[in-house]
Amino acid sequence: MSDLAIRCEGIAKQYRIGQREPYRALRDTLTDAVTAPFRRVRAALGGGNGRPSNGPATIWALKDVCFEVKTGEVVGIIGRNGAGKSTLLKILSRITKPTRGSADIYGRVGSLLEVGTGFHPELTGRENVYLNGAILGMQKAEVARKFDEIVAFAELEEFIDTPVKRYSSGMYMRLAFSVAAHLEPEIMLVDEVLAVGDAQFQAKCLGKMQDVSRSGRTVVFVSHSMPSIRRLCTRGLLLSKGVVELDGRVEEAVERYLVHNLASEFVLDPDPQKPAITRGSATWREGSGIRLEVSFSSPTPLVPPVLGFVLGDTFGNPLFGSNGRFDPHPGMPEAMESGTIVVHIATEALRPATYYLSLWLGDHYGDYCRLERCLTVEVGTGAGETWRPPQNAIGSFQLQTRWEYDPAPALSGAR
Repeated sequence: MSDLAIRCEGIAKQYRIGQREPYRALRDTLTDAVTAPFRRVRAALGGGNGRPSNGPATIWALKDVCFEVKTGEVVGIIGRNGAGKSTLLKILSRITKPTRGSADIYGRVGSLLEVGTGFHPELTGRENVYLNGAILGMQKAEVARKFDEIVAFAELEEFIDTPVKRYSSGMYMRLAFSVAAHLEPEIMLVDEVLAVGDAQFQAKCLGKMQDVSRSGRTVVFVSHSMPSIRRLCTRGLLLSKGVVELDGRVEEAVERYLVHNLASEFVLDPDPQKPAITRGSATWREGSGIRLEVSFSSPTPLVPPVLGFVLGDTFGNPLFGSNGRFDPHPGMPEAMESGTIVVHIATEALRPATYYLSLWLGDHYGDYCRLERCLTVEVGTGAGETWRPPQNAIGSFQLQTRWEYDPAPALSGAR
């Protein structure tokens, strides 16, 4: 039990659609305790079963979620929007209660679920640092020892005595993350914070999170950034519609998530007043490579229409890209309001794996439409081949090599 940080058993959470969870005061808890026997009697007499309604006005955000996290483990929770990731972290943080099941936490918890969680807008940055430390159960001397490091990381020395209600969202974010990362709780629960802020701060946060993960602290990290999940985590928990679909190696969880949430074809119904991509498809055939076909429409002619694409692996790493601006092709029209562009991509150098495609549409004057990782394509093996090398260990490219062997001369005296 001593090496266990988190244990979740049968967690389920039901919400009523269109209603907020009511705020519960002490009097509400006492009233429930007094009336509970009468509710059970009424249910036994046929006045209700005492269980949450499963009618059309309710939704299960989580269903029987079970897992354990060991001390020092770094677990990434991934899934589509609405899969239940944030709800699970709120239950672990004791912000909300599960409808049924239990979540046991063994250690001091620090949560960063939203920008400035736990900050009081009327207090200064300095006061909020000490307030957050107290919430985490830390002594004033512990916070004071880390204070200068926290402020320096957030780059807010000049504004630390200003009320945080006057901070910009970026300043708020920097201080919130810095407090959560430096006050050293035994268990950190982090929800999508690395997606906020400028690129420099995101890189700084990612480096700090790596330091935290190496320090032996337990981290549960929710993000839609698959490169960040792969870089920080060793284990992945994939949620789908409130259910744990996969609990295993982070590479396996990321690949399952990306493959299942991408399609080889899509059709969109965009705003007719704006240039947009309306349809896309990607297919692979042995000997022919990838055939990318994209249709577009625009209220005014695109001069000329330019399609760009980026081919990447399932872990979020871009591998190759091109567009009509720096790769002009024969027959490129001068202007078009709608049409279809076909691109043939050679794949002889790619290892067998699943790849994604991102697309953008523009013309000489600018870029108008961008679709990130909107298509997936399976580059297969040759006839009769079934073995696939591990993409994360070997890489995505299979370049031509030439091998030579030079027999060593026999050693003198060898028998």
